[in-house]
Amino acid sequence: MIEFAVAGPVEPVNATVPWLSLAILFPIVGSLLVPFIPDAGDGRRVRWYSLGITLLTFLITVAAYLNGYDPNLSGLQLAERVSWLPDLGLTWAVGADGLSMPLILLTSFITTLACLAAWPVSFKPKLFYFLLLAMDGGQIAVFAVQDMLLFFLAWELELIPVYLLLAIWGGKKRQYAATKFILYTAGSSLFILLAALAMGFFGGGTPNFEYTTLAAKDFGTGFQLLCYAALLIAFGVKLPIVPLHTWLPDAHGEATAPVHMLLAGILLKMGGYALLRFNCELLPAAHSQFAPLLIVLGVVNIIYAALTSFAQRNLKRKIAYSSISHMGFVLIGIGSFSALGTSGAMLQMISHGLIGASLFFLVGATYDRTHTLQLDEMGGVGQKMRVMFALWTVCSLASLALPGMSGFVSELMVFAGLATDEAYTLPFRIVICGLAAVGVVLTPIYLLSMLREIFFGKERADLVSHTNLVDAEPREVYIIGCLLVPIIGIGLYPRLMTDSYRSSIEALVNRNVYAMERISRPTAPIIRGQPAVPALLQAPALPG
Repeated sequence: MIEFAVAGPVEPVNATVPWLSLAILFPIVGSLLVPFIPDAGDGRRVRWYSLGITLLTFLITVAAYLNGYDPNLSGLQLAERVSWLPDLGLTWAVGADGLSMPLILLTSFITTLACLAAWPVSFKPKLFYFLLLAMDGGQIAVFAVQDMLLFFLAWELELIPVYLLLAIWGGKKRQYAATKFILYTAGSSLFILLAALAMGFFGGGTPNFEYTTLAAKDFGTGFQLLCYAALLIAFGVKLPIVPLHTWLPDAHGEATAPVHMLLAGILLKMGGYALLRFNCELLPAAHSQFAPLLIVLGVVNIIYAALTSFAQRNLKRKIAYSSISHMGFVLIGIGSFSALGTSGAMLQMISHGLIGASLFFLVGATYDRTHTLQLDEMGGVGQKMRVMFALWTVCSLASLALPGMSGFVSELMVFAGLATDEAYTLPFRIVICGLAAVGVVLTPIYLLSMLREIFFGKERADLVSHTNLVDAEPREVYIIGCLLVPIIGIGLYPRLMTDSYRSSIEALVNRNVYAMERISRPTAPIIRGQPAVPALLQAPALPG
């Protein structure tokens, strides 16, 4: 039973050791030393150096979790605050709670494996690893900073390495894909800046952009709606939400395996995290108005992207559209007013980060052997690459939400959370769950048919004669093994992850439900333990 009493501000728990600042600055400083590493041009020394930096960064985030983070607390922890530019209200404020700590760990983990996946890179290796390390610190900063203007700067700076990694090391259409990526993401980021300035200067006086200060401001409903719409566009591009998604298949179609892992494993999660952090947490009144729209957009993501993935003949684009489909469950979970559904959205981001990284790494490994991405040009290679086939099969089963894998738990939580959410009418919940189930049915069809086309059927003589179809190497098996351990571990015992953010999710849902109650009955007292369904959500029709 949800309690509607909203607690007052929780005092941040300050860090005795600056773990988060260290996690952000260590890889960035490490990247600046890359040009000074003596190297013969083959990249041997620089890749070992970069792997050491990313591994140490991961260990720093793990140490932060073990030594300074208490999952039973819902407030900000590991807090660090230094006044940077006081006249502009800009503060170096970092911290972690249940919304950010799991994603910080995911970021450093995926980046370490992406660095190992980049082992074969021989073209301009110093520049490649410089960008990879800088991107590591920038992505951690996106999840760790607690100042909205600082968040915008981290969000923008993180785009530059991705653009260069696409434009220099991509495929034949890399310039087009990189330009489209930067136009979509950088252009939409202007909405973040406008919303941040509006919220920071709201109420007059010295501007302050810290999350705790913004959360305490009494924004009017109309003001919240405008900011919410602007942020939804910005974060909808990164998630991505249909129809703002078209940059993603092009970017994935031209990216290399390590860049694939960063795009699918981390970048898409930035959009989901930002929706929870800003749209839900800072603008709860507007969220109660937009929540039905998020659910409808989530269903559109699931069905449209699943059908499009079903029709793709390019392997990279097929997996890219599959990612878009799976992120639809994040939208549905965020749009629900239940702790179970919102927790499922958070788990889906973590789960998809692991599964998406594994699938795209295998796509890159397969391309290195077959030199083609067209399913029509593959077939019959299962006899020569048996270990690779086994890895593909396990990761595909995880993606189609096989019981015992993390994807099954997260999607089930989203379904159960929405189905039991009394904020929406029963017909609306039935229709949404029924439509979302279509995507669940389509996913195993296109994934299993993909496996059949790659590994089974008649062996193509031209493919076998012109390529060296070696089986999976120990490095590749190790990378997939590292990803499968948490995928299976979370699938068998979800509390390994859900306990780390449960308190923060419950506090967030309580805040949203309280705002929903205020809108539906602004003059009536809040009834503890007896949630009333607001008039806005009595019918599945969206608000005008």
